[in-house]
Amino acid sequence: MLDSFEDLAFRPVKNADPRTLSRAQIDHYNREGYITPLNAFTARETSDARAYFDRLLKAREGDGYALNCYQARAAGIWDLCTHPGILDYVEDLIGPNVICWASHFFCKMPGDPKAVPWHQDAAFWSLAPARTVTVWLAIDDADAGNAAMQFIPRTHDKGALAWEKPDAAGNVLDREIVGWEEMGAPVVNTLRAGQLSLHADMLAHGSAANLSSRRRCGLTIRYCPPEVRITDEVWARGIEAILCRGEDPSGTWRHHQRPEGDDVSAENSPRNLGGN
Repeated sequence: MLDSFEDLAFRPVKNADPRTLSRAQIDHYNREGYITPLNAFTARETSDARAYFDRLLKAREGDGYALNCYQARAAGIWDLCTHPGILDYVEDLIGPNVICWASHFFCKMPGDPKAVPWHQDAAFWSLAPARTVTVWLAIDDADAGNAAMQFIPRTHDKGALAWEKPDAAGNVLDREIVGWEEMGAPVVNTLRAGQLSLHADMLAHGSAANLSSRRRCGLTIRYCPPEVRITDEVWARGIEAILCRGEDPSGTWRHHQRPEGDDVSAENSPRNLGGN
């Protein structure tokens, strides 16, 4: 199956004077579709982030996939999404006006049999144009042994790739790219806790089941410039955006202030309002 999208063409980043990334790193992003690894948090910040996630995980009774899009409903997630050490990298790719529109903890517990099939993020979203940059912030060390995310380089500028329903049961997603085996050798996104990666929203990526004895948790954060628009009103109901930097002259996004507390209960989930 091949979906029809309004505008999923990759636009190379043009930044002659980056403040945090190097020109070589931006060239790599334009050519390969990702940058990794990047240092983000201090040892203390990393420890605090892990302890905070552990509290949230306990509140959700150990469901490692349930903490989805609470960035405007949990103060600690808000603080992670607006961390200057993250935003400095993102700004070099999308410009001074930075919107966070989604976040999701992906926590593969030891022995987790679920795999994430090869996919393109933007295939699940009702956004145009395709300008979202995804941050994957490592809460735990991630490597090939505990099912780190993997990228297929240079697939981000190929448009929407054909997909099909995966054969295996128990996958996290219900679609998988057709013929991914012929698209080049995957790259393992090896990160130490407190490091992050950046990838374009059309880059093919996935991860295997975590059959190790080590947990693998990361926080994905989705950032875009204000000119990106939501193309489906029903899907938009679950989107609670944060204006992280600059301004939003578009007037099309509903921005939210820092919340009080950390209510991550299922009843307080923005996904109950609709969305993907």
